[in-house]
Amino acid sequence: MNILHDFEYFKPGNKKEALELVKKYGNKAKVLAGGTDLVIMMKEKMIKPDYVIDISDLNELKGITYEEGKGAEVYACTKVADIESSEDLKRKYPALAYAASQLGSHQVRVMATMGGNCCHSSPAAETPAPLSALGAKVVIASLEGEREMPIEDFIQGNRRNDLKEGEILYKFKLPEPEKNSACRYGHIGLRDAMEIDCANMAANIQLEDDKETIKKVKLVMGSVAIKPLISKAVPALLEGKKLTEELIEKTGEAAQGEAKPISDVRASAEYRKDVIAALARRLVKEAYEAAKEA
Repeated sequence: MNILHDFEYFKPGNKKEALELVKKYGNKAKVLAGGTDLVIMMKEKMIKPDYVIDISDLNELKGITYEEGKGAEVYACTKVADIESSEDLKRKYPALAYAASQLGSHQVRVMATMGGNCCHSSPAAETPAPLSALGAKVVIASLEGEREMPIEDFIQGNRRNDLKEGEILYKFKLPEPEKNSACRYGHIGLRDAMEIDCANMAANIQLEDDKETIKKVKLVMGSVAIKPLISKAVPALLEGKKLTEELIEKTGEAAQGEAKPISDVRASAEYRKDVIAALARRLVKEAYEAAKEA
């Protein structure tokens, strides 16, 4: 039985060849990195590309670099399992490494890539929320050059992003974490493992030099809108203040008020609202305590 339609397969030998192919075939082609989303969509006949361009073995698109004081770069075809196990990322960006460790099964993580996870642009994706909370930017390459933008601008909606014809996602740039700051990630699903998130969240908190007053907050919610939702109410509530139990309660209410979830097979909108409040209370408290020790 044929499970896939007929298509032409390309395996370019370097980044330039890959860019030439995506420019030549435009929207008739799909780029394959890990294949954990693309192949399933092809098997289920959700998409039928005429051309598949396999960039999974391009060394130019793999790897993690970190330089003290300057930050990290993670190339788009880096496996999620490598992000999960990177000592540099676990030490400097633990929220991202932890989010990577929660993506599917180990078998999926050794195939899936962070570039694919973001390019699939599912509202429930694991890595966009911590990437956004950490201030990450994506670098997009084409034959004409490179351009970069914040990850929250790159993802535009459910399975929609800012990749244009002739472009591929090249790498992620993560700034050095701010002084006295910490970021934490959490998620809720229907099971304890291998589930698609009902909701997820990352909270990044920076403290003033007194290590008690909150200087800056970035709280990003996943799976409660068509793209990662950046809270405006929580920073307005917390910045310039010391965290108290009363503020923690109000933080949950503020995040809950901003969430715009839908009901689907994984959870009702009402349940997601409750989950978001609980995640906000827990993660803000955890990030605050971690920032005091940073």
